Amino acid sequence: MAKDSPPFDSAERRALLDALGLDLKQLDRRTRAAIEALSEEVLALRDESAALKAALADAELLADNDALVPIFNRRAFEREVRREIALSGRFQTPLSLIFIDLDNFKLVNDTYGHAAGDGVLLKVAGILQDRTRETDIVGRLGGDEFGVVLAHATYDDTLRKAAQLAQAIDALEVRDEASPATPVVRIGASCGVVEWRTGQSAAALIARADQAMFVEKSQRKAAGRAAR
Repeated sequence: MAKDSPPFDSAERRALLDALGLDLKQLDRRTRAAIEALSEEVLALRDESAALKAALADAELLADNDALVPIFNRRAFEREVRREIALSGRFQTPLSLIFIDLDNFKLVNDTYGHAAGDGVLLKVAGILQDRTRETDIVGRLGGDEFGVVLAHATYDDTLRKAAQLAQAIDALEVRDEASPATPVVRIGASCGVVEWRTGQSAAALIARADQAMFVEKSQRKAAGRAAR
């Protein structure tokens, strides 16, 4: 055991010896000392193993989460999509995906700087988390693009959810209260909705949702609701 390791409680040592079926009273002094030393080594290894497991869990969380917002990054999102596709294929349940691209986001960065843009991304991530179920999958796909996977949700159900999310994001504004002359930038969301088809891969599903999003963004631009 390392010199700086704390001494183990005698109850822990007794419990370990009992589990091994050892009675120290029946052993000679040298053997008893060796068994006690070995039991402390076992307990030390147990604690080290628990610490390593906790560190591994923390590392996995960091590896899965986006660097800025507290949701899945693209790699983890795509992994979860593959998992949900496998479940949907096995149990023949519906599965839909929303691909979200923010409107006017570049204008926020150009007008107010990247710190303001980061603030917008955090607010959008909060909206997506607050308005989806714990079983849904939310991720940042890159830049100002987000994805939401709704398991056991039909295409029509997902269209309604996308409209709710877009309405909440459309209400976001970036303004400088100290400088009224600085233009107010209204954020918006162009959402592409697709339903998984049997045999379709995760990459193909995301690509279809991306294409649907571009159609929606074109329509929003034509209506004057999205600048870039």
